Amino acid sequence: MNASASGGGIFASLRGLLATALEVAEVRLELLSTEVELEKRRLIDGLFWAGLSLMMLGIGVVLLSGFVVMLFWDGYRLAALGVLALLFLSASGLLYFFAQRRLRSPGGLFRSSVSELARDREGLASRAQKTT
Repeated sequence: MNASASGGGIFASLRGLLATALEVAEVRLELLSTEVELEKRRLIDGLFWAGLSLMMLGIGVVLLSGFVVMLFWDGYRLAALGVLALLFLSASGLLYFFAQRRLRSPGGLFRSSVSELARDREGLASRAQKTT
């Protein structure tokens, strides 16, 4: 009788441990989901504003180029076009290099989830050491 009571206690303890583990996993998955959603919204917002900015920049560049060419229309229009083209191509190459370097740098998409999992692991390791 005593063996069956202790057996039920072990199974109940295992069920409780499993329930706790599942609850921790559920919370971590919810945190991960929230981080992904926030990152997605931030990316969409950034792309919208970047696209709008690029459109305005394009219009401004065309108008500025036309102004400079008309300013030097009589004697230096080809030189003005050449200098403007060289300037814009150089800026384009520099910005491409910057974008490439920025995209290759690692991001911190799941930084909070990783830190929470590390804390969970440390907590479980300290509990395991206390019980032994």
